Amino acid sequence: MVNAITPLLRDFLQKESAGGIVLIFAAALALAVANSPLAANYVSLLDIPVVFAIDSFVIDKPLLLWINDGLMAVFFFLVGLEVKREVLEGQLSSWSKASLPLVAALGGMVLPALVFIGFNLGTPDNIQGWAIPAATDIAFALGILSLLGPRVPVALKALLLAIAVIDDIGAIAIIALFYSGEIDTGMLAAAAMVFIVMLALGRAKVASTIPYVLLAILMWAFVLKSGVHATLAGVAAALTIPLDRSSDHGPLERMEHALHPWVAFLVIPVFGFANAGVTLVGLEPSALLDPLPLGIALGLLIGKQAGIFGFAWLAVKMKLASLPDEVNWRQIHALSLLAAIGFTMSLFIGNLAFATAGQIDAVKLGVLAGSTVAALTGYFLLKSALPAVGSVREQQA
Repeated sequence: MVNAITPLLRDFLQKESAGGIVLIFAAALALAVANSPLAANYVSLLDIPVVFAIDSFVIDKPLLLWINDGLMAVFFFLVGLEVKREVLEGQLSSWSKASLPLVAALGGMVLPALVFIGFNLGTPDNIQGWAIPAATDIAFALGILSLLGPRVPVALKALLLAIAVIDDIGAIAIIALFYSGEIDTGMLAAAAMVFIVMLALGRAKVASTIPYVLLAILMWAFVLKSGVHATLAGVAAALTIPLDRSSDHGPLERMEHALHPWVAFLVIPVFGFANAGVTLVGLEPSALLDPLPLGIALGLLIGKQAGIFGFAWLAVKMKLASLPDEVNWRQIHALSLLAAIGFTMSLFIGNLAFATAGQIDAVKLGVLAGSTVAALTGYFLLKSALPAVGSVREQQA
């Protein structure tokens, strides 16, 4: 697996790791502001109405929803580009490469959902949040990995990335199937027509990125008005971008390279700041024991560990997959905890699942508690499972 690491993937890992650190600070700032005298200003800022209108075509949403539906569409566009590249020529391009992350990611989605459902069976209003703990925040996880420096095997980072990519594919499918509203067939048909035009451009190997960008924005607007969640337009648009296997300068590669810093250092931190601000004033510790936040927190902490580590172990023992070189089971266990950092993706799905302020605050509480414990525990477990700095330098010499 180490030999399969491409310069583009290394560049992604570096940017995503640094972006993860920025995201951590953005989340901490949101919590600080939400629990300070500036709390009312924070809420008012996110409630500012932003209107875009052309004749009778109007998009009227508060700033928070422009961030969640607009900026996150850019994030999902980048995810779509990464998924396409990984499937065609990267870590998911063959069974031998994809088997371990595929099985591990499957366990890491199914078991957290089952844990959540187990804690919320008696509360039917909460069941629609079953997908919240199934998510992984790759930026946050790689940010934690970066704190350990060169001691972390590149193969372990690549495995975490592959699991997260498959997890993102699952999240995309979940959003499309379970979290879309009433469908406006006219708007959806208009979006489909734009998609067909983009497919034609891709098939014709049009090298300029400008037509794709303009059509992607148009498709996003139609999908938003159709009732299907607008972020899916980002994924659909990305799948039409042609990949040039003969060079690193095709439209897909150029767009992926150009978007990485914007997504890592702007889109995800802004989303984290806008959605992580939960008020802790007057909050009793017992609130975490309510079914909704407890199901989310334990779904992340228990479900992800058991799912990723357990399914990976079974896959290797059954000879369906093999453990990468330089990676051991203690490191896989620590990785399963880092993958339990749901944060931005869990908050995103939580905003789709629930509409009431009380439920959304409970989601934030569960996500923040579970992700924080997962980050700290995963960091210290991985630190103890990695070789000493001196031995790493000797290997590199």
